[in-house]
Amino acid sequence: MANVRVERTDDGGFRATNARGAEVRMGGGDEDGVFTPVELLLAAVGGCNIVTVEPLTAQRGHRLVRLAMTVESEKVQPNLLGPVTITYDVELPSEEADAVYRAVAQRVHEKYCTVSRSLQEGTEVRLELS
Repeated sequence: MANVRVERTDDGGFRATNARGAEVRMGGGDEDGVFTPVELLLAAVGGCNIVTVEPLTAQRGHRLVRLAMTVESEKVQPNLLGPVTITYDVELPSEEADAVYRAVAQRVHEKYCTVSRSLQEGTEVRLELS
């Protein structure tokens, strides 16, 4: 089970923490040094894809020289995002690596990235008020 705690901080900001001690600061977008919740969602999509693509290409003998991506979306309504687009930025070690990288990235996108698949499938979000 995945679990994070999100809370207001003493300085009026917000932070998300996990059980392993990691912390991410967030806010409304008008302050420096913090992510907005939408940016964190996009980071989750990118992170899920990249941390899955990297080891799978390396296991197939093709460690990519550079592996990065941009993940973007625009609001189509004040409270709704349009399509999320992932754009890879890679430097390949060889021509053979291109086919492996493309096949792995496509398979990860279609089958293995929990975050992307959950968005595509429309995972239910439940609210429990205490």
